[in-house]
Amino acid sequence: MQNKFCMLIDGKWVEAESEENFEVINPATSKVIAKVPAGGREDVRKALKAAERVFKEWGNLPPVQRAKFMHKAANSIRKHEEEISRLLTQEQGKPLLEARGEIRGAADAIDYYAEEAHRILGEVIPTNSAKQHSLVIKQPIGVVAAIGPWNYPVSLLIWKLAPALIAGCTVVAKPASYTPLSAIRTFECFVEAGIPVGVLNLVTGPGSIVGDELVKNPAAKKIAFTGETHTGKEIMSKAGTNLKRLSLELGGSCPLIVCEDADLESAVKGGVYRSFRNMGQVCNSINRIYVDKAVASRFIEMFVEETKRLKIGNGLKEPEVDLGPMITDEQRKHTEEHIKDAISKGARVLCGGKEPEGEKFKRGFFFEPTVLTEVNHAMLIMQEETFGPVAPIMVVNDMEEVVKLANDTRYGLVSYVYTKDLKRAISIAESLECGTVDINNVSGGEVPYPYGGWKESGLGLELSHYGLEEYLEVKHIRVDIGR
Repeated sequence: MQNKFCMLIDGKWVEAESEENFEVINPATSKVIAKVPAGGREDVRKALKAAERVFKEWGNLPPVQRAKFMHKAANSIRKHEEEISRLLTQEQGKPLLEARGEIRGAADAIDYYAEEAHRILGEVIPTNSAKQHSLVIKQPIGVVAAIGPWNYPVSLLIWKLAPALIAGCTVVAKPASYTPLSAIRTFECFVEAGIPVGVLNLVTGPGSIVGDELVKNPAAKKIAFTGETHTGKEIMSKAGTNLKRLSLELGGSCPLIVCEDADLESAVKGGVYRSFRNMGQVCNSINRIYVDKAVASRFIEMFVEETKRLKIGNGLKEPEVDLGPMITDEQRKHTEEHIKDAISKGARVLCGGKEPEGEKFKRGFFFEPTVLTEVNHAMLIMQEETFGPVAPIMVVNDMEEVVKLANDTRYGLVSYVYTKDLKRAISIAESLECGTVDINNVSGGEVPYPYGGWKESGLGLELSHYGLEEYLEVKHIRVDIGR
């Protein structure tokens, strides 16, 4: 396996100006698997300069011409799917089957936005004079700084790159330092597709340096970020100096509401999947479960049974396991702290709550999927985003109470509701303070549909044609034709 990776700046694969590197760790084994350049401010400035230089040329290309490069890149990613997927599993920990799904989804997202080239539409607004025409056109914002997370290091970066590129923007990207390898390999596919030099750049390194320079440097006109809420607030503050456009997809703490008429088998299957997928390290992971008292006993029993069936392991050696390791020992300890806090305030552990036993788990950052009951809103686990494999279940008396509890958070990303009553479903959905409500499903974010957070879960939208609009400026042209 390749164990040394480079940055992409102005069409060249380069080392950091400082010649320093950092190590990438496999969370399933704690072993170093690669070294990556520790980029600095000068590297970022070079990348931004390259993106600035070619911005007008790229932006002036007809969108259908930009789309040709994107379709080629998507096909290149599909051709190298297995290699990229294996890198992703080794650096992030998710099972190989899930990694393959992420890479396929990323390629599909690129194709989707390439097709949006035909739908960058303006309008003609009627005026009150026959001598005047009022035109509205849309133009690319400029250089985009795309900062990706470690939980979905390819797909969530592509959610930013693809609409930015088809809009006519050029990009400087920073992948998460825990998971840069799959992103680098994905960028190699864009190069293979022949994307013009300077249009797409990638700088690896610490957020305190690389991210800080991207956010503060006036050359970047737009910041697109996925990550923690407190980091999003810092970005917003720093970007405010230059009044930059922002897209921020932040924390979740998403609720699941199970009504007394719910299909319990479906609710349990969906609830377990969305609570523990990727070890709960997903922004739209279920962080709180509210179940009507009329069905609570049976739901909890079924939920625990389903949770106990989940298999944990090294997702590269055992591609079909359900769960891999957590990303770091620090993240695992954070999860343990939330569980301990809940227990100290009266919660009961029905399963999990500890590291799994066995030789194969000793070196990795593994943790058993955990189910808690007798929880309340005084507990950290019901107020903060755990970002770990824990499902706290709270029994509730009525739906008016449950909506208040679900909204009792500073977050507002996704909510999940299970009920057979359409009137109730719509009423609850309209009352929930969040950007997405899934009724009788736990689908999460998919490319054709808008995805964004309310409250402290973010600003702006990703995915769908709304995601493309985030990278376009609206310009009004009023013309007096003099007749």
